[in-house]
Amino acid sequence: MAKTKIVSTDDILLMLCKSVTSVLTTATSDEINYSAMVQKINRTCLKPDIGCFVLFDGGFSGLVVINFTASAALELYQAYLSNMGIPREELAVSHTSDEVGNVLGELMNQMIGDFICNVGKQLQTPINQNQPKMLTINKEVLLSINTNLDRPQARRVTFTTERNNIFYLELAMDKTEFIQLHEFEQQEDFDPDDILEGEANKRAAGTKAKAESSPEEPSESDSLLDELGI
Repeated sequence: MAKTKIVSTDDILLMLCKSVTSVLTTATSDEINYSAMVQKINRTCLKPDIGCFVLFDGGFSGLVVINFTASAALELYQAYLSNMGIPREELAVSHTSDEVGNVLGELMNQMIGDFICNVGKQLQTPINQNQPKMLTINKEVLLSINTNLDRPQARRVTFTTERNNIFYLELAMDKTEFIQLHEFEQQEDFDPDDILEGEANKRAAGTKAKAESSPEEPSESDSLLDELGI
């Protein structure tokens, strides 16, 4: 008999950490790493210099918080926009700039979106997120989930940027386990751009084949000249 596969809260946390590193590494072209040691905490907080949080619910509920230091926030913001081809001299130089908060909010939206996609594929359960909220703060702000959790758990993970700046991820959710009842195939990842490009290539190939297989029909003027014997 096959061994039953169980996915725990910490396995879900690992999925979230992988989504964070994957999205940020792709967006900035810099290496982002997280600590192999995870800290158990009693509460989740927004902390200076920039705090970002997002709630998710569905198959299970939770709260994700990311606290950026000023140096980490600026590094990720500048690396992301520079990777998009924007000159460094046009970028903000202060973490309190609205543009920095907007970019980090966009990146967090991508990270949680990737996490939700992976939860759907690997755990076969849907969850939804709200819009991430960014706050530039100089004091600690306590956050809690507005829902009843039977056995709440909270974890903190340390992340390091390529320039060794630090930011922290905190996850709060109910203690849960997913038990695999039978084998199933996970949906393959797909890129919408690849699908659109493939369809465009198919249409172009079909048009070319049709043009080559059917001779060009004579125009009305050519038919009239033939009738007149010209």
